[in-house]
Amino acid sequence: MFKKTLGLLMATMMTFSLAACGQAAPSGSEPAPSNESATSESPESQATESSQVETSSDDGKTLVVYFSWSGNTEEMANHIAEQTGGDLLEIEPQTPYPDDYNETGDVAEKERDENARPEIANLPDSIEEYGTILVGYPIWWHTAPMIIGTFLENYDLTGKEIYPFTQSASMDTEQFENSMDFVRENAANATVHDGLFVSRSDTDSMDVYLTENGLVK
Repeated sequence: MFKKTLGLLMATMMTFSLAACGQAAPSGSEPAPSNESATSESPESQATESSQVETSSDDGKTLVVYFSWSGNTEEMANHIAEQTGGDLLEIEPQTPYPDDYNETGDVAEKERDENARPEIANLPDSIEEYGTILVGYPIWWHTAPMIIGTFLENYDLTGKEIYPFTQSASMDTEQFENSMDFVRENAANATVHDGLFVSRSDTDSMDVYLTENGLVK
C-alpha cells in the first residue's frame, strides 16, 4: 500500500514538472533590445563635416573706376565708393577732351566710329588686388566712351566681378544696353553683372542696387 501511494505521488510530481517546462522560452531565443543596449552618439560625434567647413571672406578688394567729363559720373562714383568702401580711380585721358560740349561730341563720335582706344594717363600697372570692379561712365554716342575699352582691355580680368554703372541726359535704355554689350566684349573672362542705369541724383536706387548685389560694406 505504501509503495502504491509513493508511486502516485511521484507520477503527480513529474506531471507538474513537465507542465512547467512547456511554459519556458526556447533556449535559442534572443531577448528584445532595450533602450540601454541601443547605440547612441555623443554630441561631438553627431556633428557633421559640413558644419566644420570654413568659408573664405577674402574675395579681394573693391575698385570703383570711372571716367567723367562733366562731373555727373564722378558724383555717382563718389557715392558708390562711400557705400561700398571701394578705392576710387578716375580715368584720365592722355589727351584731354575739349572743354566745349560740341567739340567733345565730335571727338567722341570719331573715336566710336574708329573703335579707337584712347590712351590713359594714369593707368595702374596692376589691379590684381581687386576682385570686384565697379566701372562708371557716361553714355557717349549711344554707348560707353571708347576709353572704357582701353581700361578693360589692358588687364587680365579672369575671375573678376564687373558691375557697370552709368547715366545720361536722355536715359535711353537701348543706349544703356549698347554700352553693356561694349563692356562685355572688352572685359574678357570676367563676370559682367547687370549694370546700374539711373540718374546721378538717384542715390536711393544706387543703394538698392548695391544692396541687392551684396556690395555694401
